[in-house]
Amino acid sequence: MGRGYYISKQLAMAMALLAVLATSTILALSVAYSKEKSKGQSTDTSTSSALPAPPPPSDPWDKYRLPDALSPQYYNMTLWPRLMMDAQGVYRFTGSSGVAFICMKETDLILIHSRKLNLTLFNGHHAKLSGMHGVVAPAIKKSWFQVETQYLVVQLKGMLKPGKSYWLYVEFQGELADDLEGFYRSEYEEDGVKKLIAITQMQPTYARKAFPCFDEPAMKAIFHIALIHEPGTVALSNSTKNLTINGTKVIKTRFHPTKNMSTYLVAFVVSDFTYISKPNDKKIMVRVWARKKAIDEGQGGYALSITQPILEFFEKYYSTKYPLNKSDQIALPDFNAGAMENWGLITYRETALLYDPKTSANGNQQGVLIVVSHELAHMWFGNLVTLKWWNDLWLNEGFASYVEYLGADYAEPTWHIKDQIVLYDIYQAFAVDSLVSSHPLSCKEEEVNKPEEISQMFNTISYSKGAAVLRMLSEFLTEPVFAKGLGTYLKHFAFGNSEYSDLWDHLQNATDETPELKLPHSVHDIMNRWILQMGFPLVTIDTQTGNVSQKHFLLDPNSVVERPSEFNYEWFIPIKWMKGGLEQDRLWLLRKADLCVVNTNKFHSPHFTIHRDEWVLANLNVSGYYRVNYDLENWEKLLNQLNSNHQKIPVINRAQILDDAFNLATASILNITLALRTTKYLSSEREYIPWEAAFRCLSSLYLVFDRNEVYGALQAYLRKQVTPLFNHFASITVNWTIVPLGHSDQFTQIIALSLACRTGLQECLDLTQTWFRQWMQHPENNMIHPNLRSTVYCNAIAAGGAQEWDFGWRMFKKATVAAEATKLRSSLACTREPWLLNRYLEYVLDPERIRKQDATSTIGYIAGNVIGQPLAWDFVRARWEYLFKVYGAGSFSFSNLINSLTARFHTPFELSQLKQFQVDKSEVGFGSGTQALEQAIERTTAKIKWLAENQEHVLQWLVSESV
Repeated sequence: MGRGYYISKQLAMAMALLAVLATSTILALSVAYSKEKSKGQSTDTSTSSALPAPPPPSDPWDKYRLPDALSPQYYNMTLWPRLMMDAQGVYRFTGSSGVAFICMKETDLILIHSRKLNLTLFNGHHAKLSGMHGVVAPAIKKSWFQVETQYLVVQLKGMLKPGKSYWLYVEFQGELADDLEGFYRSEYEEDGVKKLIAITQMQPTYARKAFPCFDEPAMKAIFHIALIHEPGTVALSNSTKNLTINGTKVIKTRFHPTKNMSTYLVAFVVSDFTYISKPNDKKIMVRVWARKKAIDEGQGGYALSITQPILEFFEKYYSTKYPLNKSDQIALPDFNAGAMENWGLITYRETALLYDPKTSANGNQQGVLIVVSHELAHMWFGNLVTLKWWNDLWLNEGFASYVEYLGADYAEPTWHIKDQIVLYDIYQAFAVDSLVSSHPLSCKEEEVNKPEEISQMFNTISYSKGAAVLRMLSEFLTEPVFAKGLGTYLKHFAFGNSEYSDLWDHLQNATDETPELKLPHSVHDIMNRWILQMGFPLVTIDTQTGNVSQKHFLLDPNSVVERPSEFNYEWFIPIKWMKGGLEQDRLWLLRKADLCVVNTNKFHSPHFTIHRDEWVLANLNVSGYYRVNYDLENWEKLLNQLNSNHQKIPVINRAQILDDAFNLATASILNITLALRTTKYLSSEREYIPWEAAFRCLSSLYLVFDRNEVYGALQAYLRKQVTPLFNHFASITVNWTIVPLGHSDQFTQIIALSLACRTGLQECLDLTQTWFRQWMQHPENNMIHPNLRSTVYCNAIAAGGAQEWDFGWRMFKKATVAAEATKLRSSLACTREPWLLNRYLEYVLDPERIRKQDATSTIGYIAGNVIGQPLAWDFVRARWEYLFKVYGAGSFSFSNLINSLTARFHTPFELSQLKQFQVDKSEVGFGSGTQALEQAIERTTAKIKWLAENQEHVLQWLVSESV
């Protein structure tokens, strides 16, 4: 699924920076994967301790996994969505579906997934069963729905015979609801006319809500799909159209059979959208679909221009031709996920596919690039070869989250986008994986069964940690060897399913065929330590003795790790490093304190000793998934180098020094004042990646200090540090009248403006308020550059009152470009008027004002405001049942919501509120927020202790450096 479950991971890359800059406080960034999450299961905690554990379910229909007795071969289905209300005021769809399956083991039972579908009865049964190829099928004894496990159960009077084929036929109807899952409806307004479309979101367990099916990823089949729809609409699906039959009132569109594929990749859309296409010589039909107005305004042009180059890149990278003959991509007004990799018909939020050069920012354009690259990567990795079960979701999503940067870099080589994986994936993964409530990349199958357990796998670990460890693997194997192994893996498992160990096998074969490549252990032995145990190591280097060691890094050093590890939380760690500015041979840290030079197969310890004027820097370009600590003398030398000539340290490692230092200080491993000293050189820094890393580290300080006496000193110090950057951009942009030429420089300019305004630099405040007033005077002529709009809107609305807020609201409702609407929606949360924030919270409950897909993120924006946070917290607690009922079942965003609401928590009272919330709402459930709630409690506990030990030191240092 597209990036951003928690907003899309791809979409998050584009929007994470904008979202942070658009709040009245500097937020700690978190990449989220806007995913639909299943509703959490109710739990009765009042009696659980008094009762013995219930016995495991014994009947097959009480188990969440399908038995292995039947194997689907193909489906024939016809669906007819009604885009008008019926007499009962409900939107419905009707359908018929037959599935051919082979019996693998003798059985008298058919289990097939079905949820929220009303099936037609045939002689008192919910289905018809017949034999194929002359086989006689046993009669149906009885049938019923097992609601908890979401099955249609068909019991037979006789046995199905192994090796024989059968045909199960059903007719059904369902509600075409606006719940953003399965087969659902979306409504939008264009030129004052209300329009409806019917669309799908099947991942992970929603195909069963559209038609009865064997809804597991390993149950691949071929799909024959037909859609009945109104004249004036067009039908789309995974394959190209075969035949259109015009009836008197409706059109029936049939599609060519699909490739062998999983149910979660099935897609269909009925709409009045139009498209643009681009001729190519590859015989692949490439089209971008959207609302007619969006296409007419050219918003689909950028996505179309990059699709073919990215497809060509992946064909070469995977050494495998694109498996289909078309690639449709469609932008949808209502779509809870950021994007979804349906084979041949990729669905997107409008913000993730549409780009308007006149109103969209540089970040929006990069977001489209990243999302498109991520989804196209899935056409091979995930679709052509699919995971066997959801416990290996990381293999799908982590892989796409890594190679998306490679595809994006090929399409836009001057953007140097590959380096940004450190910001948008590795550091995001570190933040979650340093908690004891984290989990391994690959869990045991038995840990992931229920739909809500599957949904919880769509998280930062699966996406971002998956990307980080695969990047590390590619780095020490070398990219050519890595790509070679991928190519043979894809060919071997094409149109089938695999497990992570299958990929290791093929990468090992590629390694064995490269004699010059030496590894200390097999790919299996090295990588299993990174995917089968949670967390990551802290590598500690003592340059006085040359000793090096590793230890499981935990943000709270006093927390207790309860999850056992067969590897005892040790890793095989590849170490790229430099000494005195010169890169050295790669080393491997294989045990707690043993270094290995692979070429000699000898263990060493003194490599890291240095001369008086040298310094050591390990984990070059953060190619490894670990943090680094040094002896104090080496830290001092690194700080001196930063302050004297920071460019001698690679740009990514300048960010690494900042991020490692602050996190080590948070974990009470490093003194907080040393971490703060890493920011002193920033007055001379002009590169985006270090500034972005610093921005996030400093954001975490705001979140704990913007309500106490440290705040004033923090503001003064940061204003002093950012003023040179602000003046730099004022100079090179001729007083903010032109745009910097460099892609990343445009991001740095946003940081300069945002942080300057946030710290109260008067020139910045005057600038943003002047621009906004000019727009208010001429609403049809917005002269604010799209890159700067989020910052300008936020600061002007924060400085203003009801007049500015109401103007922003009117412009939000009038916005025809989704990216512009998002900027305004987030900026409306910046007001400092509590009554306006409370009014805005009430708007969230009205889908006519705030779309359902945007409800939880809007609450999150309000919670990002220091004034709005307690209002949002009270609002959510009071309405949790309603919010969860309306938005929870089809939303992957509750983890983000809980993170936003609790980001500032750092007092014992707030911790007690959090724990009470966990108890009070346990019967309702928390869905995708279940693990986020545990992590919030863990983080808050750690912050209380940390503040007690460090607040006074921070205050004294900031005061001394602010003069």
